[in-house]
Amino acid sequence: MHPTTVRACTVHAAGDLRIEERPAAAPGPGEIAVAITLGGICGSDLHYYHRGRVGDFAVREPMVLGHEVVGHVAALGPGSTGPAVGTPVAIHPATPCGGCPECAAGRRNICGHTRYLGSAAHLPHVQGGFAERVTVPAAQIRALPPGLTLNRAVLAEPLSVALHAVNRAGDVRGKRVLVTGAGPIGCLVVAALRHRGAAEIVASDLVDEPLRIAAEVGATATVRAGRPEDPAWTAPFDITIEASGAPAGLRTCVERARRGGTVVLLGLLPPGEVGLLGNVAVTRELDLRGAFRFDTEFDEALSLLAQGLPVDPVITHTFPLDRATEAFDLAGNRELASKVLLNLSTS
Repeated sequence: MHPTTVRACTVHAAGDLRIEERPAAAPGPGEIAVAITLGGICGSDLHYYHRGRVGDFAVREPMVLGHEVVGHVAALGPGSTGPAVGTPVAIHPATPCGGCPECAAGRRNICGHTRYLGSAAHLPHVQGGFAERVTVPAAQIRALPPGLTLNRAVLAEPLSVALHAVNRAGDVRGKRVLVTGAGPIGCLVVAALRHRGAAEIVASDLVDEPLRIAAEVGATATVRAGRPEDPAWTAPFDITIEASGAPAGLRTCVERARRGGTVVLLGLLPPGEVGLLGNVAVTRELDLRGAFRFDTEFDEALSLLAQGLPVDPVITHTFPLDRATEAFDLAGNRELASKVLLNLSTS
């Protein structure tokens, strides 16, 4: 029987995170309801919690957070086709419009009309996946490959972001690559680079614990930011990927890229204008490329996770939904935690 309400993790404003009862929508035609088991707390969720906004997207109404979610099919709407009830699934968080020039060009990840779980980009906001039960279009549902557990599948969304950033960098085989920021996304970028054949992968961060994890998932060297004497800095990089969202990280990426190199901007920077070493970019003829979300990489991510891509060290903690505030506070402590999960299972 379909429940009338579910518990959900909702942000109302900066610093105002609540576990509250919300109406449970029954799946309509073309929709599937999923009983959520696990959800990963993303950097954007933390920004909504701490600052009430992500970049230029501000919270203007209560919003259920979360877009890295996995669980089991609970019900199919009338006429819906998809995995049978009980099947373990992951949810692709994006629903592009399908009719804009970007969608027509195969760049659905930058569709300006995309509905993305747990996003304040539009009003009304798109409610997210940190709820005991979520209803989404059937096209967003992916049955897990054989042998892939929910505990690993929950990394599919952030790994997709990482894979898209590496795709934007171009062919990385045999290249020397710098990744600034060794948070969960940065570490998954490292793992993706290793899988794609990068020869050297240097990860930099201000904190030791993220660098330890980066080394476990494939970094050939790690560097504490702010230590220019470190020998890992001695040669310029073919490719630099900014995954910290910090202006200092962007500066480092531009400074450390070789002449004719590529700089990928992945981390969302603070709102407004951010300083850029424009003359360096011009005189070295650097390619600056943005990387936003992902599209078909989601299916590749699930396949790689099923094949055993070594990313398990990225997950460090799991909390029940009732302790969501504690989980969010820990997730923001980079000296202690990397990817923190919420367990939303009611069983």
